[in-house]
Amino acid sequence: MKEIILNTGATMPLVGLGTWKIAPLDAGAVVSSALLHAGYRHIDCAAVYRNEKEIGGTFRKVFSEGRVKREEVFITSKLWNTEHAKKDVLAACKLTLENLKLDHLDLYLMHWGLATVPDDTLPIKNARGELLDENGCLRTAPVSVQETWEAMEQLVKAGLVRAIGLANFTVPMIVDLLSYAKIPPAVNQIELHPYNQQRALVEFCQSKKIVVTGYSPLGTSGTLKDRPEEPILINEPKIAVVAKARSKSPAQILIRWAVQRNTVVIPKSLSPEHLKSNVNVFDFELSPQDMADIATLERGHRFVNPSKWWKIPYFD
Repeated sequence: MKEIILNTGATMPLVGLGTWKIAPLDAGAVVSSALLHAGYRHIDCAAVYRNEKEIGGTFRKVFSEGRVKREEVFITSKLWNTEHAKKDVLAACKLTLENLKLDHLDLYLMHWGLATVPDDTLPIKNARGELLDENGCLRTAPVSVQETWEAMEQLVKAGLVRAIGLANFTVPMIVDLLSYAKIPPAVNQIELHPYNQQRALVEFCQSKKIVVTGYSPLGTSGTLKDRPEEPILINEPKIAVVAKARSKSPAQILIRWAVQRNTVVIPKSLSPEHLKSNVNVFDFELSPQDMADIATLERGHRFVNPSKWWKIPYFD
């Protein structure tokens, strides 16, 4: 199975290309390589990644030339925290569509479950450029998730997006949203890998017919100068053992692990070789023992933990 069916009836490829941390100068070429040479039909974007204009240039060129048809590619983007107010959601979506050179998105996600104040002249900011209060915590805005979700539902009715969903939502947040949602979320995109398996959250989402997409599936490269203490998942010995037995790369084992959990996965790569190998995970299966061995790697470790830069214990 290479696709999964959303609660809208649409299909979503199980493996896509993540574009987080792809520099704008590289983004267009990487997406072009993924679509034209590696066979990707799922591209995951976000306004806050600051590379949608470059990706949009590639979409316009590839689709206009007819080498890949627009309807063959599942394209996701995300609403950033500063645009949660009802008056801002439509404009934010239209700007993303303009940048991506599209007339609709297949999926539009709330990037996080909290609203923040837009950038202004307030002087206190963190290293990410986000506004902080006098205590060094992220400056949140008084906008409810319900207000934002109702505005997201209007995007579906307007035909600008085919499906709407969530990212980084916890079970209590989803339960609350389901109490008023007229259009239920199709997807919840969360950090997933063997070090952070989130089994209960995955099972809950799947029980509610919410497809789970896993980001950071390969962990971190371990080359981040500001975080030398991070574990390097791709070098994990248990993964290496399974990879050798299957004559596959460690990355392919991690991606296949995600697919066999019935979750979508969006690995990132700038390498044409790795782009091809990352999507080539449907010619083998991991055994129940392989899955059990990988499951023992759970350590509750997040590579993306906003409590470090927002000073808000979001996941606690």
